[in-house]
Amino acid sequence: MPEHVIIFNPNARSEKSRDLAETLREIAPEAELRMTTGPGDARRLAAEAAREGFRVVAAAGGDGTVNEVVNGLAGTASALGVLPLGTMNVFAKEHGLTHRLDEAWANIRAGNVREIDLLAANGTYFIQLAGVGFDAQVVKETTWESKKNLGPLSYLIRAAQIAARRPPKITVEAGGRISEGSFVLIGNGRYYGSKLVLFPKARVDDGMLDVLIFRNTGYLDLAKYLAGVLMGRHTGMGGVEYFQVAEATVRSEQEVPVEVDGELSGVLPVTFRVAGKLRVCVP
Repeated sequence: MPEHVIIFNPNARSEKSRDLAETLREIAPEAELRMTTGPGDARRLAAEAAREGFRVVAAAGGDGTVNEVVNGLAGTASALGVLPLGTMNVFAKEHGLTHRLDEAWANIRAGNVREIDLLAANGTYFIQLAGVGFDAQVVKETTWESKKNLGPLSYLIRAAQIAARRPPKITVEAGGRISEGSFVLIGNGRYYGSKLVLFPKARVDDGMLDVLIFRNTGYLDLAKYLAGVLMGRHTGMGGVEYFQVAEATVRSEQEVPVEVDGELSGVLPVTFRVAGKLRVCVP
């Protein structure tokens, strides 16, 4: 039985998707390839591979594919490998993974494995970031067609529309404190969107959630927050609260969406916690 299996999303590179399987066979001839055909397939295939005893289960795709594989591997001894194909792939940025597939595969084959925190939002696992409110609403309302036609611009257009609305009132209970805001981010690593350092104190193996609460989400507020992030000063700004905690429960009287690693996972209330460890292949 081979040590490695690669689970790949054939749509991860749009027009190049037909060549992806051939490319993977060329760079990883010793690995078994398993292709997804729809939502949830990567999770099922990863769980099956772990039960079959594969040492490494590699996800070839964007953050959505990686998240599904993570959910399939949670609680198993198999290690996660990542072959970054998506446009954002925050996990790859966090761990210094190359976007060159041959180099990424060489890293996986080298067998350098570390344990990182595995986080949970109710029953859904994630390894990088979760959002409540504003960014989850953007994910929810940005259609596949607009992403295909406009790329990252589609998110900005939808974000501008959502910023014009009255934001929800969100309550966060964590570590004996109760906080309120309109937009909440829960981080495991430092990055958001692969370039912005939102959680300066975060470490992927410290057993803690990094929590950012933004009080408002109007145009001027978002512009102020973004300027603060770019200058590395946002955690000390008025209207922003930042702390680390082992568990946090987030509630609202309104229907507020939640996303984990860029994928919608439900609505509030949600309890976020560190659920254990996940073995991952890193440089």
